Amino acid sequence: MTDRSGSPAPEDVEDPPTVTCSRCDRSWTLTYELDELRVGNRAVEKFALDHRQHTGHFPEEVTPWVADCRQCPDGEAFLAERPTRRWAAAHARHTRHTIEVRHGDDEPAVVGLEE
Repeated sequence: MTDRSGSPAPEDVEDPPTVTCSRCDRSWTLTYELDELRVGNRAVEKFALDHRQHTGHFPEEVTPWVADCRQCPDGEAFLAERPTRRWAAAHARHTRHTIEVRHGDDEPAVVGLEE
């Protein structure tokens, strides 16, 4: 069976993805995200966002984009670059603070004016 996009229906997925978190010492098979939530290829992203909401951290397989303010304790993490940079630009514009944006081990980028 396929959905309107021609992709296999979630219940037809033979090998659903598994996400592991060493901090929680657990692994999850993302059958719920596929069968019940029907989020398709965004299953890992949906699980990661829910996991962070409930635990305060992302599972291992997810490397978030992080924006940290250099002048105040504000900061935010996202799963994509665009919302991270949007948050950093808005914070810098409203506070005139400098924000550091980083992803994994990449060199951080600076958003805002150096004070």
